[in-house]
Amino acid sequence: MHPGSSRCFPKHPLRSPPKSQPMTPFLNPTRIYVDADACPVKDEIYRVAARHGLPVSVVAGNFIRVPQDPMIERVAAGSGMDAADDWIAERAGKGDIVVTSDIPLASRCIKAGAEVIAPNGKPFTEQSIGMTLAVRNLMTDLRSSGEVTGGPKSFAARDRSAFLSALDQTIRRIQRQRAEQSAQKQS
Repeated sequence: MHPGSSRCFPKHPLRSPPKSQPMTPFLNPTRIYVDADACPVKDEIYRVAARHGLPVSVVAGNFIRVPQDPMIERVAAGSGMDAADDWIAERAGKGDIVVTSDIPLASRCIKAGAEVIAPNGKPFTEQSIGMTLAVRNLMTDLRSSGEVTGGPKSFAARDRSAFLSALDQTIRRIQRQRAEQSAQKQS
């Protein structure tokens, strides 16, 4: 069991191929990692994940409520600075999806090969993360020097809709890529 985990889930479920087909690689299911402390789209994630049969790890500093579902893992990563971010970054990898608005966490997960989506539906990519980090750091510097910069935009209904679309598209793209890889390996 992961430290702080309320359910027993392996880091990545079953890496070995099924015994009945030793030459066919077993592909790990995509796991959705949720940086949950301030995530406004948790219910949407649960619904989309259930529709696709995907496991979800809901990670927060302390325990939070999650639906009673064997596919949803609740993780209390601890109250340490960035404990939830570290937990997610250590586990997310290629074929996984991370939902966060935390830019440094997004950068770490992208480097590990995961797909990253903000709760407003904006994807973080290798191409965009550098500029996004630079803007974040600039704003942090301005705020620390006393500048009033304002906060993030309010979360709106269109953000929820954009998120649902982005999550579904990302899942389908990963599934297509895995199917193509599996077909190439079998031929």
